[in-house]
Amino acid sequence: MLTAKPTPPLTDDLGDGAQEPEFKPLTREEARQWRASQPGLSLWRLVGVQWLVGLLAAAVAALLTQRASVAVSVLYGAATVAIPSALMAYGLTSSALSRLSSGFAQAALVGFLFWEGVKVLLSVALLAAAVWILPEPNWIGLLIGLVLVLKVYWFGVLLQTRRPVANG
Repeated sequence: MLTAKPTPPLTDDLGDGAQEPEFKPLTREEARQWRASQPGLSLWRLVGVQWLVGLLAAAVAALLTQRASVAVSVLYGAATVAIPSALMAYGLTSSALSRLSSGFAQAALVGFLFWEGVKVLLSVALLAAAVWILPEPNWIGLLIGLVLVLKVYWFGVLLQTRRPVANG
């Protein structure tokens, strides 16, 4: 039979005998300077890049395949991500709900979760409606457009982290 071993008591040691430095909250001025040194990410810029990537992907698909149905499917796949993203960007930045919840962290989180849910549901609805909207859906092209535009989020984060800091 296995016996339980007692858990060692928690200590503040970092393992090498050194104590963790004392937490010191930032002053108002230090917090302002820190915020100014952090690069801002515009949701609208991200949506614009999504549309640009979608249009470029549709143009490349049209040039490579010489078939309009493939280009339209790629563009529709891109739109199933970009349209809901634009709606979410509007909801988070310009809607009455965002103005009401601007000073409250919990309300802002609830607003974010609400608009994220709207975005996901609208994306699923647009994908389901592709059968009726597209005259000749090319599912591979639609999937390529969707995935390319989804990857714009990651490129935005990557470019944002590599951008030089203005005040640092």
